[in-house]
Amino acid sequence: MIVFPNAKINLGLNIVEKRPDGFHELETCFYPAPWREALEIVESDRTVVTTSGIEIPDDGENIVLRAYYLLKDDYELPPVHIHLHKVIPIGAGLGGGSADAAFTLMLLNTLYSLNINHDDLVKYAVRLGADCAFFINNRPLLASGIGEQFTDLDISLSDKFIILVYPNIHIPTKEAYSSIDPKMPSVRINEILVNADIQDWKELLKNDFEKPLFKKHSILMDIKHNLYNAGAIYASMSGSGSCIYGLFDEDPALIFPENYKVCSGRL
Repeated sequence: MIVFPNAKINLGLNIVEKRPDGFHELETCFYPAPWREALEIVESDRTVVTTSGIEIPDDGENIVLRAYYLLKDDYELPPVHIHLHKVIPIGAGLGGGSADAAFTLMLLNTLYSLNINHDDLVKYAVRLGADCAFFINNRPLLASGIGEQFTDLDISLSDKFIILVYPNIHIPTKEAYSSIDPKMPSVRINEILVNADIQDWKELLKNDFEKPLFKKHSILMDIKHNLYNAGAIYASMSGSGSCIYGLFDEDPALIFPENYKVCSGRL
């Protein structure tokens, strides 16, 4: 069986506090994005993960394999062959790895009729990573805590066209957080998204990672400016970078350097 894990974008991202355990409290809106990869699971004589597409670092921490063994600890699962065709850029702030893990949990649950309910799938996903749980829901959600506490948000961008631009800059999460000075925002993200017109997001809706990372990687700021110059209603970095996206009423048919990875489509 094959499924197609999708990316996410962040609509606003405030880092509000550093916790004693070293993690950061945040607030953001996770929104599904149309950049997808392919994940297939079939029974096999031994459990193995193979990949194609974008090369995945061999660091011994394959999150898809971790998802399989997390369920295997509690359920009788046969050996499987998992193949991931990797398309979503790594270190781009798009949550590709988290999506792969969440979709692995859901696919195993379906394939082997484990009957794990939604809330318990979310609990498994949180054990794999804070934003993994979003992909179990996979709808617009306001996230808080370390990204694992969700509140429904009545927002739809289905009439908008999105362009996501990854300039082949991998920003490790640790690097991104090292330059952040947490602070409570004067206006909360949910207030902006619910009450403000999308035309005003440019002035109101911020990503705290942009200021320090734009100083270090000026090309990211250039991409954002180019999206606005092309008519974007709103443009931002997603997550802790380095993908920059723009929201448009229609496809602006932009051309980017060949070494960039670009995805576009309706939200």
